[in-house]
Amino acid sequence: MSFTTRPEITGTFGVATSTHWIASAVGMRMLEQGGNAFDAAVAMGFTLQVVEPHLNGPLGDMPALIRPAGAETPTVICGQGSAPAGATIAHYHDQGLEMIPGSGLLATVIPGAFDGWMLMLRDHGTMELREVLEPAIHYARHGHPVLPRVTGAIAALADFFRSEWPTSFATWLPGGAPPAPGALFCNPDLADTWDRLLREAAAGGTREARIEAARGAFYRGFIAETIDRYLRDACVMDAAGERRKGVLTTQDMAGWQATYEAPLSIDMRGWRIWKCGPWTQGPALLQTLRLLDSPELPDLASDGGVHRVTEAMKLAFADREAYYGDPDHSAIPMERLLSPAYADSRRALIGATASLDQRPGRIEGFDHQVRAALQRAARTPESAGAGAGEPTMAHLTDRRGDTVHLDVIDRWGNAVSATPSGGWLQSSPVIPGLGMPLNSRAQMFWLDEGLPSSLAPGHRPRTTLTPGMARRPDGSLLAFGTPGGDQQDQWQLIYLLRLMQGQMNLQQAIDAPLFHTSHFQGSFYPRVTRPGHLMVEPRLGPDVIEALRARGHRVEVAPDWSVGRLTAAQRDPDGLLRAAATPRLMQAYAVGR
Repeated sequence: MSFTTRPEITGTFGVATSTHWIASAVGMRMLEQGGNAFDAAVAMGFTLQVVEPHLNGPLGDMPALIRPAGAETPTVICGQGSAPAGATIAHYHDQGLEMIPGSGLLATVIPGAFDGWMLMLRDHGTMELREVLEPAIHYARHGHPVLPRVTGAIAALADFFRSEWPTSFATWLPGGAPPAPGALFCNPDLADTWDRLLREAAAGGTREARIEAARGAFYRGFIAETIDRYLRDACVMDAAGERRKGVLTTQDMAGWQATYEAPLSIDMRGWRIWKCGPWTQGPALLQTLRLLDSPELPDLASDGGVHRVTEAMKLAFADREAYYGDPDHSAIPMERLLSPAYADSRRALIGATASLDQRPGRIEGFDHQVRAALQRAARTPESAGAGAGEPTMAHLTDRRGDTVHLDVIDRWGNAVSATPSGGWLQSSPVIPGLGMPLNSRAQMFWLDEGLPSSLAPGHRPRTTLTPGMARRPDGSLLAFGTPGGDQQDQWQLIYLLRLMQGQMNLQQAIDAPLFHTSHFQGSFYPRVTRPGHLMVEPRLGPDVIEALRARGHRVEVAPDWSVGRLTAAQRDPDGLLRAAATPRLMQAYAVGR
């Protein structure tokens, strides 16, 4: 077997893998205490909010795929909040906006992560809320070794926090200075918030009643009231360079709940792959697999294979921009987009050289959406990203956060794949007394009328968050995912293709070099396009990289071991469990026995 950066973890009792070693260890602790995969996932989720606050927070979002033991297919938990009642296109235009800023109070939607976790715990877990929250409370109260990237994010915004977001300054720079990398960092306000929530929920007569009481305290009680009280007067600087008030209210929070829904799936080469619906970008992975479904899978070590995959991704993500949105409020031609016939009609567009055009497919009755997607791409900047130009204070707040991911499978066969995000320390001011900032997911809406991704009250933004599950031809169940915004389904696609080729285990496929394109419309403010862009890890090899340039790709060579943060867990038909995690960024870890 070839060298890997760490072993593929195997065992029969349980496996937990995530983007931070502490969270993975917490998940394993829940399994050791008799909990199941759902208990472990919830505990991991709350812990990740503490140890990776630049990547997710309690007021963020959380889509998950769950598969209870014995179930034929997974189920989606939608912990993605919708737009508040006051979030109308007319109001945002009145604020002088043509695009929703990437930070500040107008960028928020209803916080959804907490209720998503509560739904999972109530209906599928076995442990008390106090048990799964205790690790997060411990690390918030007594400290955790702060990541260097957290220190960097805080230090870069120190002056801005001091002058514009003083509640964030008090939380992230206790004593007036950023925490040193590796030093113990505490968030006592967050610990106090969770302690109060547990006290208020303790009166419930059953485990389920206590969870329901916690949901009430969060969405209709003191947490919602504290958010509402702050937002009534707060008027803060955002990434568009102005001080603006938000529109989220207690009524918005009280009227929203997380939900269950069916996933989308396709079959390919004996595999079945599941993704969340078109309120995520997940179907783009399924569409790309359809485009690549042929007798021979692409050789990912060759320029031809990398080129073919990249061009297929461009086509699928062009469709994302034209067609995806909240299916509860818009007609999404998903059956057509995922059909083999549609893929056949699009596959011929993949030529020998790199395309520099945005090329969404044409589906009868949806011409206006295609035109709108092309017009949006034409009017948004083609640049290296947000903050280009003068380093104003507003630009500083547009240091995008990322995301976290976790996968858990227990000895009974219960499985979870979840991708929490939002509520980043750099996205919005900390709510006084709560120790948590709001999310900025509304930036994924467009301020153009009549589109599936148009801003409207009660609509879900078309998020980039996209957990995954798959069943192999032998019946093994795979849970997988990654942070990475628009790159999430690109890296997951490459990972799946490597596993489909049957020559790599979970860790080998994660360790192998990755690539992605930013050719299509970005999901984050200021929504840049980079036609022909292709980022590659140098381990693809100089000959392959030069051949890609010769094909017309605008190749950007990333630092080695810097692209992708994949994790994965698997249960074989005989009960053997496997797990793996990326060595990139030196944070993710898989544990199990």
